[in-house]
Amino acid sequence: MSRVARLPLVDGDGATIGHVSDVVLAPAGRTAPKVLGFVTSVQRRSIFVNANRIGAIDATGVRMRLGTIDVRPFRQREGELLALGDVVGAAVDDLYVVDVGIAPTEAVGATWALTTLALGGRGPLARRRNPTIVPWTAAAELFDVGADAEEVAQLREMRPADVANRIRALPLEKRQRLAEIMEDERLADLLEELPEDEQIRIIEGLDLERAADVLEAMDPDDAADLLGELPADERARLLEAMEPDEATPVRRLLTYESATAGGLMTPEPVIMPPTATVAEALAMLRVKTLPVALAAQVFVVNPPLSVPTGRFLGSIGIQRLLRHPPSTTLGDIVPERPEFLTPDVEKIDVAGLLAAYDMVSVAVCDGARRLIGAVTIDDVMDHLLPKGWRRRLQARGLDGDR
Repeated sequence: MSRVARLPLVDGDGATIGHVSDVVLAPAGRTAPKVLGFVTSVQRRSIFVNANRIGAIDATGVRMRLGTIDVRPFRQREGELLALGDVVGAAVDDLYVVDVGIAPTEAVGATWALTTLALGGRGPLARRRNPTIVPWTAAAELFDVGADAEEVAQLREMRPADVANRIRALPLEKRQRLAEIMEDERLADLLEELPEDEQIRIIEGLDLERAADVLEAMDPDDAADLLGELPADERARLLEAMEPDEATPVRRLLTYESATAGGLMTPEPVIMPPTATVAEALAMLRVKTLPVALAAQVFVVNPPLSVPTGRFLGSIGIQRLLRHPPSTTLGDIVPERPEFLTPDVEKIDVAGLLAAYDMVSVAVCDGARRLIGAVTIDDVMDHLLPKGWRRRLQARGLDGDR
């Protein structure tokens, strides 16, 4: 980390945004402490950059994969540790932590984790000697930050639906304490699995800035559903507190009736131009943070590629992509008669179309046939199933928590 802390933060176009100063770690559970993100100095201000936005770390810099940065000042939350600020300098027997090592991990929801500690003495002469490298478990007590944080670390290793089942069984006060120290993305995943009334109780228990951060981490359609259940004045306050780029698609979704294709859709499907190749499309669908339903196909449009896009040309499923050579352009294999819906189509008709054509998702276009989003099968199921269906599954032991 002493080397990473000297590197520039570079955006997708190669421009330097700032310089990394530290790494934020989650408390350890049964696995190594997860890297939540990077503290970065931008124009003399320390901000937080989520690890999910980082594509690679090499000798030239910490490179962002996607998205914008949140320029609000970094604030360390309960249960979080700073690799250089908290761990380096800590005593381990008669030695001290002089550096820490992070490495990529394939764990669900993680990109990097702390794996090793460098132990040495203090003072200029001691630092010149080669440090002793040990696994993080050799000093696991350094990452013990309390019972609540330990429980959050254990929840992080579970599927969101199983976390929701565990959380629902807890008293409200305990539930709120755990929500306070969960990372934004994990809490967003949890909210998406909870009934609306419980979502509201948790979001109302957070301060305004934290609630806005969590809403930004949710899928826009889920954030819009939650905001739609709140009083108008509270909804306006939260939207105002969100970053403009994150709030804009949510505001757009709130203009549609919740029981229509416009209200059900996500504004962030995988969108590509007809000049892109099969290889490029498959690379986009391999991004591990992409929801399963959205990773099933790409939506081909003429530029511009941001919604509302240029003219919608059609969608291509992953199976169709796999049947063609990698160099084939998407324009050559897009269907001649694309299926799409207008935003005013009722949810029952959306479900009927998905069922009739065995589709995982369907495009939603405006009157000029510009793509404005896509409805996925999971969003339709969430709205068609009766209220309380998650509690019913839990009561019957069909919730997957084994």
